[in-house]
Amino acid sequence: MGYKHILYEEKEEIGILTLNRPHKRNALSLETENEIINCLKDAGNRCDVKVIILKAAGEVFCAGHDREEIVRLPIGEIRRLFHTSFNMMMTMRSAPQCIIAQVQGIAMAAGCQLAAACDLITAGEEKARFGMTGLLYSYNCSTPTVPVSRAIPQKKCMEMLMTAHLYTAREAESFHLVNRVFPDEKLDEMTYEWAKEIAKASKYAIYMAKQVFYSQVEMTEWQAYQYTKDMMALARANNNAIEGFSASIEKRQPVWDESSPF
Repeated sequence: MGYKHILYEEKEEIGILTLNRPHKRNALSLETENEIINCLKDAGNRCDVKVIILKAAGEVFCAGHDREEIVRLPIGEIRRLFHTSFNMMMTMRSAPQCIIAQVQGIAMAAGCQLAAACDLITAGEEKARFGMTGLLYSYNCSTPTVPVSRAIPQKKCMEMLMTAHLYTAREAESFHLVNRVFPDEKLDEMTYEWAKEIAKASKYAIYMAKQVFYSQVEMTEWQAYQYTKDMMALARANNNAIEGFSASIEKRQPVWDESSPF
């Protein structure tokens, strides 16, 4: 499938989705968001890969929504843009793959949202920056607040909103927005190796881990236990759980049934 604003390839059970508008600092236009949605849906339907790395061409990871588009569009089209944004977030959340944001430069406003909406984040130690910079334009980062406020402490999220400051990879790691910080020159290599490590698990296990986590995280403790005890029982009925336990008991490598993650 050909795309105008992104690139996509698959190798060794890893998908690599690259934002490819470096001349626009990889800003998220309506067309770009629709391409990301279509790409993730296609990858999810085929499910040939277990992990997807979301990265960017050029020096900037993503400068947020395309400001020229926001200023130019009538209010009805603006609503359409942000509804498409919502659809993109929900597509990322429902994808069966683990999605890793590989942030090599600035991720600001909706770019920070895009990274935070991924399941995991790696970042280049010297060049990566994270910020919710909307107040610089008198335009609050309302939608970026959703994934960021669910990933980091509330006071830190409020600080990000009120100061519009850009935080380094190490700072973002310290308040738990970033999972792994790698040397800039090894970011590609080390993120890919981490993706391969995750991909050792079965498709079913990765899908189940992701869906259960996001389903239970905002439940009460009682609700979460009621839900997850049934998920534990359901997981035991899957062939891969039986194979995983059997392989462990027999001290051998498991052979996964990868016909479907569901």
